[in-house]
Amino acid sequence: MYRKSYALVNKNILEENIREIKKKYPNYEYYMGVVKNNAYHHGIEVIDSLIKGGINYLAVSSLEEALDIRAINKDIPVLILEPIPIIYIDIVLKNNITLTVESLSYTKELVSKENLKKLKVHLKLDTGMNRLGFKRVDELQEAYILLKDKVFIEGIYTHFATSGRGDIFYKKQLDKLKEFLDSIDVLKIPIRHFDRSITMVSHEKIKESNGVRLGIIMYGFSQSVKVNTEGIKNKLRLWKRKMYIKNGFMMEYTTINDLNLKPAYSLYSTILAVRPVSKDEFVGYNASFKVLEDGYIASIAIGYADGVTKDFKKVVIDGKKLDIVSDSMDMIMVFSKNKLEVGSKVEIIGENRTIREVTRDIKINSYHLFNQISKRVPIIYEEDENEK
Repeated sequence: MYRKSYALVNKNILEENIREIKKKYPNYEYYMGVVKNNAYHHGIEVIDSLIKGGINYLAVSSLEEALDIRAINKDIPVLILEPIPIIYIDIVLKNNITLTVESLSYTKELVSKENLKKLKVHLKLDTGMNRLGFKRVDELQEAYILLKDKVFIEGIYTHFATSGRGDIFYKKQLDKLKEFLDSIDVLKIPIRHFDRSITMVSHEKIKESNGVRLGIIMYGFSQSVKVNTEGIKNKLRLWKRKMYIKNGFMMEYTTINDLNLKPAYSLYSTILAVRPVSKDEFVGYNASFKVLEDGYIASIAIGYADGVTKDFKKVVIDGKKLDIVSDSMDMIMVFSKNKLEVGSKVEIIGENRTIREVTRDIKINSYHLFNQISKRVPIIYEEDENEK
């Protein structure tokens, strides 16, 4: 690592997060870890820790990602959440990878192939997202009949479009799911995973379900939120929701849980250069920042090509939060009243500048933040002291 900008990931924290989730939500047989986009930029190497913690199935977005897992683990089951071209079925079979089947047309193309008895598939249901999945009950029934003697229908799932935390659409999705499940002998399908992180912690487990897909929650985000009950508008909103629940238009839900999870990810860089600046000088492209008082500009070795922009607002250097005043492809610039030292460590995300703070400032959620950090930022793994 030459550039001294890096992400630091604690594998043991991830392992403990999984143990904590399973302890608090023990009523599933399958805990499926979603490790899309390089495990939410934690690095695919973390899968060993997730498995140690209790993850017994992995889910990815593409065949490429599935093969990345197979390069380091030959045994853990892997589900591709998107349909892949049928021409790659031989690669799927060779590497024991599980396919998503999400439409009748895809089903018909698939069953036209020979020697598929060892192929594992999961049926995807569209309960309201309108992205992927069977949308009509009759098409699901036809596909089920075509597939059941041709491949191994190992699983069935959906992806709820909303969390059900105060929205009436969630109940409509549950009603649609029930319609699908009643149309086939669903309990003969071994793995039934309908919930994701936020719906798992917000609602009672769906009766037919024996699996759950864990995404952002594995990486330290409990989804626990304290609802603001102050003020007339908030009180009126809560009263309205209670009436909706009472009258059967909305499902019971909770926003608070007692999961004790920790983020395992932090992000650091280094000061490349420091120069004095005087009041009324300008900094950065288009002279976008005007210096208001004498001080110093520190140029830091990370920029928007890495996923870090001046919208991050602040960094921490020597225990102090300093303002980001300009950005470029490869650097951000920070203003300080006091002189800083070249080579000093810069905390962009960490103990003193939390992910919650950063997401609040840049007005995106943690999903988008992790996916924003570029692959050119290397990942270093650390272990707890008692593991060294």
